[in-house]
Amino acid sequence: MIKAPTSKQLFLDQLRAGLKGLPRTVIDETVADYEAHFEAGRAAGRSEADIAAGLGDPTRLARELRAEAGVRRWEDERSLSNALGAILGIMGLAALDLLVVLPVLLTVGACVFAFIIAGAIICLVGSIMLPFALIDLNPLPGADWLQGILISLGLACGGASVVAFCTLLTIGAVNLLTGYGRAHYRLIAPSHSA
Repeated sequence: MIKAPTSKQLFLDQLRAGLKGLPRTVIDETVADYEAHFEAGRAAGRSEADIAAGLGDPTRLARELRAEAGVRRWEDERSLSNALGAILGIMGLAALDLLVVLPVLLTVGACVFAFIIAGAIICLVGSIMLPFALIDLNPLPGADWLQGILISLGLACGGASVVAFCTLLTIGAVNLLTGYGRAHYRLIAPSHSA
């Protein structure tokens, strides 16, 4: 078990250091909230060491807050950088689960990436074949003009469908991972009441 800091300033310094990299306003607001916890606790007659122990480990708290910020950015704006931020924040929070979640995540990610590449190549091949099929320079032996057009369109649409499906699968996987992180956070988060 990690020992909690024994003073308000040490707690706040460790919290601020753990939040480094987040926007300055978020860091300042968070630190101000925890300063208010200390003030309320002192007004109730508690010592700084008791208040710090009640708040828990500031390093752990900072990891939880960083993970929550990453998930919120992903929910507000769906982009690759926000998805990676959410995944990394949750992985940092769930360090013990890293040995279980990371191999599954890497395997699924590698499979989805392979399908995206294959789908893009199939779509590209179909798109390149289409103009030749339209002018009846069919690269497929034994196929007539209409068959060449339909095969080209089928390849282009099929490849685009695979890429679209993999994109939807990736978004779903990120949503599941953020949901897992939120559930994990709620189950392991210490009581922050002061």
